[in-house]
Amino acid sequence: MIAVVLAGGYAKRLWPLTMDRPKALLPIAGRPIIDYVVEKLISLEPPMRRIILSTNQRFQLQFQKWLEIGKYYNIELIPEKSSSEQEKLGAIRALANIVDKATMEDVLVLAGDSLFADELGSFIHFFCEKYAPTVALYHAKSLAETRKGSMVKVDEDGRILEFKEKPLHPKTTLVGACLYAFPSGINRRLSEYLQLGLATDEPGRFIEWLYKQESVFGFMLKDYLWDIGTIDSYRTANEFFRTNQSAK
Repeated sequence: MIAVVLAGGYAKRLWPLTMDRPKALLPIAGRPIIDYVVEKLISLEPPMRRIILSTNQRFQLQFQKWLEIGKYYNIELIPEKSSSEQEKLGAIRALANIVDKATMEDVLVLAGDSLFADELGSFIHFFCEKYAPTVALYHAKSLAETRKGSMVKVDEDGRILEFKEKPLHPKTTLVGACLYAFPSGINRRLSEYLQLGLATDEPGRFIEWLYKQESVFGFMLKDYLWDIGTIDSYRTANEFFRTNQSAK
């Protein structure tokens, strides 16, 4: 299995904080957000064979400096071939380009700006049992928060029955996180999706399409997941992790 960390966005909703640096490098309790994500991968047993960080050309040098400072020698940086938001490939196309070169590998996909307390071992174990596309799930704190994410309904076996990205009228607070596991060969589904000319910017759009083509399962996280999309959510997450670390 390989891991792909998506960090290619420009995060305009977080301006001015992200005008000159990527969201994944914003500090949470004094450390870059992406440090927390990478630690989840490094602590896996057995360790992840290959970690790929997908970013954009504008922030490539900042990520290279972060790699050097953190001494993350096992992380491969792959920038999208675009230098502006107008030219960017979108997360789904960027993922497809990476996976297309690793067709025989299972793929773990994580957002570089999401924070969660759960360890990844249980999620990967569930994926291996089902050996089908798998999405991490958690409960949003309100329906208003659900509208900003992906509303999900599952059956008793965890099979996804409904998945709606950015729902106008959510029926539940169950949300799909940008934490996915795909069996080898998912490149064919990604190619099929892109050929339809569908949206490429939000990864959840691919899941919204995929569950209608084949079985996709949801794995319930034990804890909350912070999706850093606004200044308010950034401040809330920063306060939680700062307070939590101070209490240790």
